[in-house]
Amino acid sequence: MLHDIRKQYMFSTLDENTVLPDPIEQFELWLNEAIECKELEPNAMVVSTVDENLQPHSRIVLLKEILSEGLVFYTNYEGQKARQIAVNNKVCLLFFWPRLERQVRIEGNVEKISEAISTAYFLTRPLESRIGAWASPQSQVIRSKDFLEEQFKYYQLKFGKDVPKPSFWGGFIVNPISIEFWQGRPNRLHDRLLYSFALGEWKISRLAP
Repeated sequence: MLHDIRKQYMFSTLDENTVLPDPIEQFELWLNEAIECKELEPNAMVVSTVDENLQPHSRIVLLKEILSEGLVFYTNYEGQKARQIAVNNKVCLLFFWPRLERQVRIEGNVEKISEAISTAYFLTRPLESRIGAWASPQSQVIRSKDFLEEQFKYYQLKFGKDVPKPSFWGGFIVNPISIEFWQGRPNRLHDRLLYSFALGEWKISRLAP
């Protein structure tokens, strides 16, 4: 039964006196540790958006770059998440690394990155992924799975190995206003440190679990 599922968190601790003052640097530290311990897709994150009816939507997206200003992911600009961002540019990101018993929750504002950066990244993607970006009308209703296969073959023949970036595809950067680090602890007395950005600097607070 679900109520019998229990886990005692014992892996590590999180302390105000040892974390880095910059939350982006602290996040990079934790992400690197997640990579080193071979977490399954350590750069996978839940991206939550809100539509015009105030209905939240969440999905898994891959983090692709960390800049001093924020975190970058790529998507179809005509898909559901991009349309919701156009209505409300406030988003929430969530990372969960079960082996390390950690999660990070990031709230912030999102905006498109430059076309040049998007193009440079697109050209590093595997050939099949670049063709797939053209083949899939993201979030739209399609008649069948065969439609996608037909689209893929069409663009494969059209472009060969020289696949340009679609105008409707590119990156977003999330500029954080708060970042919460959570470390599982015994007896559900978890460590939670919240970085909040105000007046040009980050303030660290401890939250009750």
